[in-house]
Amino acid sequence: MEFKYFYENLPETPGVYIMKNSAGKIIYIGKAVNLRRRVESYFKRTHDTRIEALVQEIKNIECKKTDSALEALILESKLIKLHEPKYNIKDKDGKSFLYVQITKEKFPRVLLVRGRELSKGFHFGPFISAGSIRMGLNILRKIFPWADHGNVNLIRKPCFNYQIGLCPGTCTHAITKEEYAQNIKKLKIFFNGEKKKVIKILEKEMKIQGDSLEFEKAEKTKRQIFALQHIHDTAFAEKNEVITPGESKQYRIEGYDVSNISGTSAVGGMVVFVDNKIAKDQYRLFKIKTIIGPNDTGMIYEVITRRFKNNWPLPNLILIDGGLGQVNSAKKAMLDSGFTIPVIGIAKGKSRKNNRFVGKIPKFTNKETLIKVRDEAHRFSKNYHIMTRNKNLWR
Repeated sequence: MEFKYFYENLPETPGVYIMKNSAGKIIYIGKAVNLRRRVESYFKRTHDTRIEALVQEIKNIECKKTDSALEALILESKLIKLHEPKYNIKDKDGKSFLYVQITKEKFPRVLLVRGRELSKGFHFGPFISAGSIRMGLNILRKIFPWADHGNVNLIRKPCFNYQIGLCPGTCTHAITKEEYAQNIKKLKIFFNGEKKKVIKILEKEMKIQGDSLEFEKAEKTKRQIFALQHIHDTAFAEKNEVITPGESKQYRIEGYDVSNISGTSAVGGMVVFVDNKIAKDQYRLFKIKTIIGPNDTGMIYEVITRRFKNNWPLPNLILIDGGLGQVNSAKKAMLDSGFTIPVIGIAKGKSRKNNRFVGKIPKFTNKETLIKVRDEAHRFSKNYHIMTRNKNLWR
């Protein structure tokens, strides 16, 4: 209780906390979804020796509030770069930190790279948490879509990201070089911590668009403004800030399968096993929206991406009915969504009688249980597919 004065008057809002030693030197900078709860955790929980050493040095804590956890992440990075606190960089090779890199191309890409891989051009960082900055980029890409193509001149059809609103359409020449550059400029301003400036630019653009009777563009700009003013980033909550009552010792496995006939009436199913037992009340169904034609890996990517947009309990393991291609697609969808969770696949082979496992099985489960998860996911998605197909037949 002797440390209560460090956190008792802190606000329960997102922001950055700055820890100083007796000489007034900054020794650690961190971000928080809830400043009071995060700082309190340093003094009320047991930690490893490194954090215990930090706690012993703390003599003063300041905080800076932000509108969202995403802005706290960006401010944290900016302050770490400026002050280089010893407990942020201790035992770390500076070249291993993550940076956001914006390439020098006709249609610049936005990449996440290690310090050792940085090239010339705009970059922002360092970012300590890979999961947090991936989630941050995922949020920002929905507001300011960017392309990740190579040579756009060789592309003729809409890419997958264009179909789900993450690419502005360089693949189909739906956006000019100048329009794209303005989009990237706003992104850079946001990374400089100037959200209000971005909003003012957008408000000015919306007025010009309205006066010019470009109502569709004005509506799109209005949505961007709203998104910036209401950034939804609860997924940024630090692990030690998240408390899930009644599930602390439970292991959750989610099983996925997609079902279609030559790409038609395509659906995906998610089944859930908790402590190796079926939890039917947590099953979910997905009607495939962005994939046309037979493309199981693309469908898996869509289903997993949509799953992680929901605030459902996080799984300890994901099981895919499929082989290496489907597993890699699920992993990419998670990384793009800012998550890293183990993935296992079960490939059936041409005869559909084999059970070839792709990935390492964790100790809390076994092959027999995972086969049950796979079979249940297959049954669940197939039944939904048959129902969807029958509805389509009678249209």
